[in-house]
Amino acid sequence: MKTGRISLALAAVLLLAGLQARAEVNEIVVAQQYGVSFLPLMVMEKQKLIEKHAAAAGLAGLKTSWTKTAGPSAMNDGLISNTIHFAAQGAPSMITLWDKTHGQIRGVSAMTTYPLYLVSRNPDVKSVKDFSGKDKIAVPSIKISTQAIMLQMAAAEAFGEKDYAKLDPLTVSLSHPDATLAFLNNTGGVNAHFSSSPFYEQEIKAPGAHLVTTNYEILGGPATAVVLTASGKFREENPKAYKAFVDALGEAIDMINKDKRAAAQLYLEAANDKKNTVEDIVKIISDKDYAYTLKPQKVLKTAQFMAKIGSIKQTPKTVGDLFFPGIEGLNGD
Repeated sequence: MKTGRISLALAAVLLLAGLQARAEVNEIVVAQQYGVSFLPLMVMEKQKLIEKHAAAAGLAGLKTSWTKTAGPSAMNDGLISNTIHFAAQGAPSMITLWDKTHGQIRGVSAMTTYPLYLVSRNPDVKSVKDFSGKDKIAVPSIKISTQAIMLQMAAAEAFGEKDYAKLDPLTVSLSHPDATLAFLNNTGGVNAHFSSSPFYEQEIKAPGAHLVTTNYEILGGPATAVVLTASGKFREENPKAYKAFVDALGEAIDMINKDKRAAAQLYLEAANDKKNTVEDIVKIISDKDYAYTLKPQKVLKTAQFMAKIGSIKQTPKTVGDLFFPGIEGLNGD
């Protein structure tokens, strides 16, 4: 009788273990946008780093699907519906999801700290205060992208907090490649773009193009431009796959920082970039204001602004409220 009970208990344990093993997905979907800021993900894809770390954790055969989107809207929908497992997006998009899902969706880590450049071809625009109905400003997604929130922060500073949305009617939603073409060709009246590298470097060479401001000026220092976002449900149900992604991200960042020339060559090939050289990309990613790092910067300040203007209902007290635990030893803000 006792032997029978032990056998039943053992069978139950084995069944539970089997169910837990099967709970791990056999494929993860990673979404990103365009530009050199997403280089760590390109390295992860090219070098199959997620698959490497997954196999070491006992998830041999884990497949990774990579998808590109023009802006955060599709990513947000994918994270909520669980059709996207990791999304590389601006901090405001992650903050919006954190608020909307009451913390169920959060940041995994930061990835890229770099300047965002607001450029204009209108000679009358010397500062944010000078934009008018004559201007159209391209951003990845109106109202919710990092660039859109930066415009609101700049408007609040220039016109007063109650007029934070004054520039919103001037914005149009375009991916960075499309916005660059529109800016250079003045298509659809687009004469300004809140840009990022390497698109900014192309645009600033255009006749009449000049820099109006940057997100660093708006936020008062270096700021995380790209974070990785995931859902708590995915993290809980797939701890090995989740950790494999985090470990792969850390390894990719280390590889880039150790050999930027090799990383630049990989970027040109992965992005099919024919307009830049290896030297161009090395110059961008070696700039003192550019960094690939897991450490979040100015994310809390952005979230608190969004709470102040009513874009989100909850106000985070610390940056840790916005991120899942697991990135040890990084004190961000």
